[in-house]
Amino acid sequence: MLKQLLCTGVLFFLTCNLRAQDSVRVLTEEKFLELVKQYHPVAKQAGLLVDAAKARLLSIRGSFDPVVFLENNQKTFDGKSYYNYSNAELAVPTWFGVELYGGLENNFGDFINPELTQSRSSYAGISVPLLKDLILDKRRAALQQGKLFTQQSLFERSAVMNDLLFDAYKAYWDWAKDYQVVRVLDTTIALNELRYRLVQISFQQGDRAAVDTTEALAQLQNFQQQREEAWLKFRKSSLELSTFLWLENNKPVYLSEAVIPDTLWMNQSFANFKTEQLSNWITQTISNHPKLKQFDFKLQSLEVERRLKFQNLLPQLDVKYNFLQKGYNIANSLNTNFFQNNYRFGVSAVIPIPNRSGIGDYRSARIKIKSTELDRSFTELNLENKVRYHYNEVVNLQKQVTIYENAYRNYQRLFTAEQLKFSLGETTLFLLNSRETKVLEAQQKLLELKTKFNQAFAALNWATGLLR
Repeated sequence: MLKQLLCTGVLFFLTCNLRAQDSVRVLTEEKFLELVKQYHPVAKQAGLLVDAAKARLLSIRGSFDPVVFLENNQKTFDGKSYYNYSNAELAVPTWFGVELYGGLENNFGDFINPELTQSRSSYAGISVPLLKDLILDKRRAALQQGKLFTQQSLFERSAVMNDLLFDAYKAYWDWAKDYQVVRVLDTTIALNELRYRLVQISFQQGDRAAVDTTEALAQLQNFQQQREEAWLKFRKSSLELSTFLWLENNKPVYLSEAVIPDTLWMNQSFANFKTEQLSNWITQTISNHPKLKQFDFKLQSLEVERRLKFQNLLPQLDVKYNFLQKGYNIANSLNTNFFQNNYRFGVSAVIPIPNRSGIGDYRSARIKIKSTELDRSFTELNLENKVRYHYNEVVNLQKQVTIYENAYRNYQRLFTAEQLKFSLGETTLFLLNSRETKVLEAQQKLLELKTKFNQAFAALNWATGLLR
């Protein structure tokens, strides 16, 4: 009779619990992570890293834009026109280090510079570096580094998202575990409340001793205290989870008690879980981890800097040629001999001796590359060790979960058998309570192990750099 009443009470409690959950909203892991990626401030800042890099690259490209120069100087004094100089020039820098330019001049006055051409004239010219800056100059180096920095910013964003999502994973699984603990204790309290009432009835009918009611009440109060403690921990983890939830207008979201985590993971079989070989995880880490990718682009950028510093070891030898023409119709005279008449030609050379500045800059660039290579090797080793540790952790926790699932089922069998003996009057309430406590401890331990497994698998993906 007592066993039937207990079963009826359990069914009643579960039915009420399911009806109560009809009004709640389930926040799944996938939906939670989607919200984090879309609206979390850190995720938005990570996206701004890429935008900033693109803006910087656009600014660098501006150094190759054609430039128009306009200049006019004139002087008049005591009724005399001393001079009036007008010059309009268009300069076009090219990717090859050569600069093209052309212009129009109009010079007149009583005291103009005799080196200048009077009246209207036009010119077209070219400036070519023959040694230093021929292969690479500051503008081309800056553009190459800007492109590399833009690609590097993509992996910097991935690294930021990898860390953010890992913290979000841990917070979600702590929240899911704490919710399950509260549910388990609610079910246990409902059973003990029913058992306490039944023991009271049995005592009133003379079937049980008075001490059994005290034993049942003490067990109930113990579970009630555990439930309050678990509820407080659940609210704490809810607040911690709320730090990852934001609205589109950058306003934080606070989880209400009507929002609960997904509970399907409790019924998943961990014994059949399969993961790739450790060597595959390590290979993927070395090939695709965003932190290592950042080092690769940084090394490429430093190599550009080294090549630029090498240019400082070379003497500077620049050639400049201007084709001159009276009037503004320069196209009519392009078939003339450029070195026979109407031209201006110049060569400039700068040879620093012994060029200690260039030697020091070049050595410094090589040292930066070597230091960055050492940093990359050290980071790669650390990442490999993290992958090995978390991989072993996943494999070990999978075994622990499988073992404890069997242990939990055995504790349940013992408790069920003890319940049957108690209903027949063949055992004491103390032994029944002990069996129930063991079942509750095993259930909570199993929840903890499953949570650790999910967090460890997230940690493995984080160490590999896959959380993006």
